Amino acid sequence: MATIPDLPADERPRERMARLGAAALSDAELLAIFLRTGVVGSSAIEVGQRLLKKYGSLTELGGLSIKELSAEHGLGPAKAAQMIAAFELGARSASEKMNRVVMNSAEVIYQAMAPRLAHESREHVLIILLDTKLRATRTIELSKGNADTALCEPRDVLHHVLIHGAASFVLVHNHPSGDPSPSRQDVVLTKKIRDACEPMRVRFVDHLIVGRASDHHASPYYSFAAEGVLA
Repeated sequence: MATIPDLPADERPRERMARLGAAALSDAELLAIFLRTGVVGSSAIEVGQRLLKKYGSLTELGGLSIKELSAEHGLGPAKAAQMIAAFELGARSASEKMNRVVMNSAEVIYQAMAPRLAHESREHVLIILLDTKLRATRTIELSKGNADTALCEPRDVLHHVLIHGAASFVLVHNHPSGDPSPSRQDVVLTKKIRDACEPMRVRFVDHLIVGRASDHHASPYYSFAAEGVLA
């Protein structure tokens, strides 16, 4: 059975974490630390890579049941339960942080949502409901699409705003390509939501498109508010 100690010392995830910090490790390396051991013919890192390739992202992996994870080669019920517990702790920690953040700028919104969306392989559309002080009270996924589109209508957005009594909200979605430039559909949807909010006296704070840092575009995100579309 291949194990992490079989790797050269400078390539072992645990040693790299101690030297460089957890943020320097890839998702597969972090999974390898959790898994500890691999399977015959595959190291723990390779098992982690296989899981990520199969499910597309940590978010998708974290959404599996114990039964589904247990069926994966190299896991089993005990590791599956531990992994789900770890994902749940991470989600609760992220939620606590979100509730303390004041969503008063595109940069703040991006920093809060990029860990969840920047590396997704499919488009996700989420709404962040805010209180009167622009603090997040709830985050709801409105839709999940394919590699280049996700469906969402103004009524879907306003339904959640109204039933939860939110004072304002932020709409967020990702571009799996990494390029945050808005599509024509993004622009049309944003203007429709903006216009629908006006008679209802609900503040549409921003629509942020989450991408990734690259030499090909100046910013890893696009803010409709910063571009004056919501004014």
